[in-house]
Amino acid sequence: MQAIKRYPFVLAAIMLCAWASASSGRSLPEFTQLVEEYGPAVVNIGTTSTGPKGGGGMPKDFKIPDIPEDSPLHDFLKKFFEGQEGFGSDIPAESLGSGFIISRDGYVITNNHVVKNADEIMVRLSDRREFKAKLIGTDERSDLAVLKIDAQDLPTVKVGSSADLKVGEWVLAIGSPFGFDHSATAGIVSAKGRSLPNENYTPFIQTDVAINPGNSGGPLFNLDGEVVGVNSQIFSRTGGFMGLSFAIPIEVVMNVYEQLRDKGAVSRGWLGVIIQDVTQDLAESFRMDKPHGALVSKVVPDGPAAKAGIQAGDVVLEFAGRPIDTSSDLPPLVGSTRIGETVPLKVMRNGRVESLQVAVAELPKEDELAPMLGGREGTPNGSTDSQLKITVSDLTKQQRDELEVEDRGVMVSEVEDGPAYKAGIREGDVIMMVDNQKVESARQFKEIVDRLPGGKSVPILIQRRGGPVFLALKVPGDDKG
Repeated sequence: MQAIKRYPFVLAAIMLCAWASASSGRSLPEFTQLVEEYGPAVVNIGTTSTGPKGGGGMPKDFKIPDIPEDSPLHDFLKKFFEGQEGFGSDIPAESLGSGFIISRDGYVITNNHVVKNADEIMVRLSDRREFKAKLIGTDERSDLAVLKIDAQDLPTVKVGSSADLKVGEWVLAIGSPFGFDHSATAGIVSAKGRSLPNENYTPFIQTDVAINPGNSGGPLFNLDGEVVGVNSQIFSRTGGFMGLSFAIPIEVVMNVYEQLRDKGAVSRGWLGVIIQDVTQDLAESFRMDKPHGALVSKVVPDGPAAKAGIQAGDVVLEFAGRPIDTSSDLPPLVGSTRIGETVPLKVMRNGRVESLQVAVAELPKEDELAPMLGGREGTPNGSTDSQLKITVSDLTKQQRDELEVEDRGVMVSEVEDGPAYKAGIREGDVIMMVDNQKVESARQFKEIVDRLPGGKSVPILIQRRGGPVFLALKVPGDDKG
């Protein structure tokens, strides 16, 4: 301290060093070495497909109208149709995308939508060499495809881990937006484990990296030069970048790649359940401390879950030792499980945690899966419960057949402004369970409702177009004890 008082420049030097150290810690990342080292493994993918020619989908027998030369439409139609010989025949359509080389002998990974319906696929390297690619296999559910080009000793990427990514971490994309080859764009990881509509088996990485048409199929790098994902989708109202980009995690990519490479098709694990998130109201109704887990709203008869003893109303808390925080956590874990493997899981049932064992089966094809999980509306009749302000009736045999409910359920024919309406119950819904009790008739429904604890929330399972859904019903009145 005496030296600092005597020589003030010593203090100034110390402060300058501290400032320089802090500044260097906050400096922006440097991507030049990463691009130089791994950019050559990124490829441009061009496809050609044959489609019907015809000015916006005109029929093949369409005839150009005979317009007088002095008509104001003459020049427009001449420009639009001039040179269109063979109008209605097939012409080639071209599209562009990106990809990356995963093996030195020419395997390439890209998006399925980049090469879908392509008659010819060309892969162009950074050194301008071009190769005609063979399509090894595609997987529509993950939107991934594997190509093979006839070449050796190619540059390859280094595979990383998306599990180690942290929100806020810098990432880099290389691709061909709008056909501009080997464009590099950078940003940060905005979120992980995003579930998008119709993409239940892919926990997407969300970033703010500028991704545009043509970037699809290209790699997403971390600062160590490792590929952590495949850029696949953007959320946009204009068709261009708006700060919301989504990448397929590399763990999903490699699993699909290896299956397509080895057997040309992808199989996924399946439990045979429909699940939903647990809201705060539902958590209270299930006597849970906080909202978490995946709430089972339907169990497919004779499916793996049914055989394991899983029931509608169970909340899956763990699968194969992995905690389930939201419902979107469960499908990727199940999907990546080996077919036939028996795994432990924990469920919350009637306020208690139970341990079960389930043998994972193979996910059926889309056309086989839909009838198992779907539900359709029926035609309601009437019978009233004044406490919930709701009218229900027994189901006829025809209604049960149409709705695919065999031994339970009552139809909602009218809902007034009251507890049932506030819970989200609507006319045409079929009430399947109330407070974890199966509803088999309108009379039994009223008996269950009369015994409900006043002032508390209870779970109620309904069947609606699109499938079963749990709702939280707040019972009017004081707690009956």
